[in-house]
Formats: sequence, structure tokens, C-alpha cells
Amino acid sequence: MKSHLFGCAFAALCAVPAFANPVLEMPSAMPIVLAAEQSTAAGTLTIEGAFTRPTPGGATVAVGYVTIVNTGKTDDRLVAVTSDLSAGAQIHETKMENGIMEMTELPDGLVIPAGATVAIKPGGYHIMFTDLKRAVKPGDAIHAVLEFAKAGKIAVTFVAASSMGATAPDAMKMDGGMNGMKMH
Repeated sequence: MKSHLFGCAFAALCAVPAFANPVLEMPSAMPIVLAAEQSTAAGTLTIEGAFTRPTPGGATVAVGYVTIVNTGKTDDRLVAVTSDLSAGAQIHETKMENGIMEMTELPDGLVIPAGATVAIKPGGYHIMFTDLKRAVKPGDAIHAVLEFAKAGKIAVTFVAASSMGATAPDAMKMDGGMNGMKMH
């Protein structure tokens, strides 16, 4: 299903009050990424740079971004995401179509090609955490599980950046952002 980024998505950010935050149970054998600066490997996949953005109070959705590196000789596929912050999660693609920016759910997941790096980042692929239980504030964490067809489940913590417009985790920002300004 397609939705227009500048209409429905923004309206959805402001619709539902926050709820309690239950703890997501993580199997003990699952690799865990603890913060945006850290990475972990599971099979031939390495997960790094996980972050999210703060949301306004009453938001019903939040986004998650992460980089996935597949050093293997076969493709894998991100097939599902669950989190402690939301009732649901979807894997989306943002793209321009007929001059309109659209978000499209990828119901079959996202292929992580053999020998490739897939950046789930602003303006492209992203994880949409739906039906939020509370607003996300700078420094907050979303504890999530990424499920891959071959590598299995990997627990990841998405740390909230300091601003709603963040394009990278706070600790990984560099010079040369918009208009050549230093990003903080």
C-alpha cells in the first residue's frame, strides 16, 4: 500500500497518545547491537549504525535506520521487525514516482545481496515502527529484533538522535552536512 509522505505520514505522527512501555523479551543466544556506534555479526551479516529520530508527543509512527553488510556468497532477506516501542513494524521504501515522494511497504522484506552493503537510511529504505506506545525523545532507545531469512533473529537497539531531522546517529555525524555546515 502506498501513502504520500507529506500528507498521511505526517498526520499519522500526531494522532494517538503515548502508552506504557513493556519490555521486549530477547532470546539469550541472539546477537545484540547495544548502541549506534557498535556493530554485531550474525552469520555473514554485520549490523551497524542503528538509530531512530525523536517523535512529537502523540506520534503513532517512528522510523528506524541501520546499515546491513552481507559478506556471504548468498543473498539474505530482512523479513520482519518487532520492537518494544510499537505494536507493529514494517519495512518500507521511499521513492519518487511521478514527481511525488511515496512510501511503499515491502511485504516480502528487503533483499540483502551477497557481498553488498544495504543502507537503510533517510530518503530510501527504512523501518516504520507503527502504533507507538510512547513518544521517542533524544537519547531514548528502541529495542528491536530484525529477522532475516537465513541469519535468523538479531536484537538491535536503535538510539534516538538529538533532532527530528537527523540523517545519521549523533556519534557518527561528520562535517559536510547540508549547505556545508558542521552537523552536531
